[in-house]
Amino acid sequence: MLKSYIKIAWRNIRKNKAYAYINISGLSLGIGGSMVIFILVSYHLSFDTFHKNKDRIYRIVTEWHDETVGHSRAVPSPVGKAFRTEYTYADKTARAIDYDNALVTINGSKENKKFKEEKGIVYTEPEFFDILDFPLVKGDKNTFLKNPNSAAITENLAKKYFGTEDPMGKSIRINNKTDFLITGILKDLPPNTDRRQEIYLSYSNLIDQSKWIANDSSWGGVYSGSQCYVLLKSSVKPEQADAGLKQLVKKNFKGRDVNVWQFKLQPLADIHFNPDFDGHADKKYLWALFFIGLFLIITACVNFINLATAQALNRSKEIGVRKVLGSLPSQLFWQFITETALITILAITIAFGLAALALPFVNSLFKTEMTLHPFSNTPLLVFTGLLFFIVTFLSGSYPGLVLARFQPVMALKSKLSQKDIGGFSLRRVLVVTQFAISQMLIIGTIVIASQMHYSKNTDLGFNKEAVVLLPLPVPDKVKVSTLRSRIAGVAGVEDISLCYRPPASGSNNNTGVRYDNRAEDEHWAINEKYADDNYLKTFGIRLAAGRNFYPSDTTREFLVNETFVKKLNIRSPRDVIGKRLSINGGTQTAPIVGVVKDFYNYSFHDDIAPICIMPSTGNYRTCAIRINMKNAKPAIAAFDKIWSETYPEYMFEYQFLDDNIAEFYELDSIMLKLIEAFAGIAVLIGSLGLYGLVSFMAVRKTKEIGVRKVLGAGIQNILWLFGKEFTRLLLIAFVIAAPLAWWAMTKYLEDFKNRIPLNAGIFILAILSTFLIAAITVGYRSVKAALANPVKSLRTE
Repeated sequence: MLKSYIKIAWRNIRKNKAYAYINISGLSLGIGGSMVIFILVSYHLSFDTFHKNKDRIYRIVTEWHDETVGHSRAVPSPVGKAFRTEYTYADKTARAIDYDNALVTINGSKENKKFKEEKGIVYTEPEFFDILDFPLVKGDKNTFLKNPNSAAITENLAKKYFGTEDPMGKSIRINNKTDFLITGILKDLPPNTDRRQEIYLSYSNLIDQSKWIANDSSWGGVYSGSQCYVLLKSSVKPEQADAGLKQLVKKNFKGRDVNVWQFKLQPLADIHFNPDFDGHADKKYLWALFFIGLFLIITACVNFINLATAQALNRSKEIGVRKVLGSLPSQLFWQFITETALITILAITIAFGLAALALPFVNSLFKTEMTLHPFSNTPLLVFTGLLFFIVTFLSGSYPGLVLARFQPVMALKSKLSQKDIGGFSLRRVLVVTQFAISQMLIIGTIVIASQMHYSKNTDLGFNKEAVVLLPLPVPDKVKVSTLRSRIAGVAGVEDISLCYRPPASGSNNNTGVRYDNRAEDEHWAINEKYADDNYLKTFGIRLAAGRNFYPSDTTREFLVNETFVKKLNIRSPRDVIGKRLSINGGTQTAPIVGVVKDFYNYSFHDDIAPICIMPSTGNYRTCAIRINMKNAKPAIAAFDKIWSETYPEYMFEYQFLDDNIAEFYELDSIMLKLIEAFAGIAVLIGSLGLYGLVSFMAVRKTKEIGVRKVLGAGIQNILWLFGKEFTRLLLIAFVIAAPLAWWAMTKYLEDFKNRIPLNAGIFILAILSTFLIAAITVGYRSVKAALANPVKSLRTE
């Protein structure tokens, strides 16, 4: 019987090629899109799940509870040692201090090979590898990082640095400062871990990098790369360890800081997803992708049902003959389910091909290494199997029941009407569902695109255009001064400034602040920016009151911003001029000589922070150069030559400021591209569904159209016969979609402190776009019906 079902199903598919093509296209697009989403979501859910003791691994994080609540994934470096020595909650505790963009020199190589490792380096204690499972393939696990100047690298870097030679015992130099002996080779890191550094160095050498961070008395500040991991004992609950961490605060902080500082345990499973602690994949975005995938499947199934029921009348005689010959309703039902299953199998096969084509694009967007191996990927295999059964029965059940209940006599006499087929109201509901989903995605696309355009084009309070950023690898006053003088003479250079970072940067220093000799620090931190006297001119920052500070190598004067004045509840910026400001625990004190107009020092996701700007030659890490873009290419070539001559032991690199700022919105840009793609798929599938509805209407209204034309109706009247139907459905769908999309986009925009308004124009544009798409889709089929010969139309019955 099954063989017969399959043979007949294949014949029907070949007989109705257009019907089969549309169905397979819609299903393959929907299934392919949902496969990509499943691979992406399951990839992120797999992060750091391979560790043996993953349920007992935690990271200690910092919170500051003051005027607002601040978060950091890092802790003061002494926290790890204190937690290990003073409490017995953990089997293992390890500190890991990482630094990005390390320069690695291969000692003894003839070519003096140098490599820039953007993922950076980690100074770590040996217990780190007892907590996290990064296997050692060469070396002694008990000793490989215990001795000073020892290093471990991955197999990937070993091959990159030394080719086929044995890397054990070879020497590398980090940042042109310290030599390390390779004592261990680690297995290559899996792609699904947040620990991306491939160079691990002995913790005892941290002092070469930073004496302050290496000092076990440095409780007063947090470096963002200073992390601490613990492996709790199986008998200890996280709440117990958190209580111990509260005691650490009481022991090592005084006064108001006791109530401000908090250390807490963050589960390993939360690290990848928590945006408060720099998680890479916010779960709300994964949920959004999940629902988009679900919507794609629903629209594909709706499309199938619409087309199947539109074809039902055409198959009435076939069903009548089968019933007369003795076929049972159940046999007819399973015959149609078999046809649906065959179409679904073809669609899934094509969907795998579409997913394989799309995956490299998704990998490049997310900078991931996801793969499509259905037969070795058990979750994907299970997902595909479930998808097959769900789509087959969801799409095939209703049309199968419709066909199975045909009355044979009525079918053979071609007397079946809409009443006998039934379900037109259901088809309207299904088309409304498709339109609602499409309109929600269209509204989402418009909102995200508008916010991205707003973020990239709104005045930031400074000029970000045509500014080249060069790194200053060594705080050498003579070299920096020479570099500046030579670059200033390059054709096309308009302004130049030495600074720690540009006005808006992902790397910021925040510290406590005391104003006008008050009794205690303010209940908020200030963002400190080290810069020379040309900083304002180079970046186009405007003064609101006072003057710029005079040229100096050390901090003798301060500039503050308007937000600083507002936080002090002082009316006029002029009122703070001449007042003394003290930062960094009183180590830097000087008068305020000017107030600059507010500028965004973070992205639009954050509020403008209180800022102070001051000179300090020893803290300059960036050379910012405003250029005439007409001379950009020769100017950058000249910068390369001058910089390389000044710092011959380092590798030249540069970045434009606007590219640097664009990185703030990298995740939003990725989401925009994804939602554009999935919205396009949903609209295409919805258009196919609409075509199916119009085809159904054309068959159902054949005689009505013929009568209307005989009685004098024009083409426009016939077109309106179709138009009023889908116009009503579109408006109903919009009434459903608009509030849902408004709620979802309001939640999305809450992440932006400076955001676009959700005005009526966005929703009007969405409904007009949908009308345009629907009009184009319906146009061909409805015009064809309107131009049909009325005599032939009347003869059909």
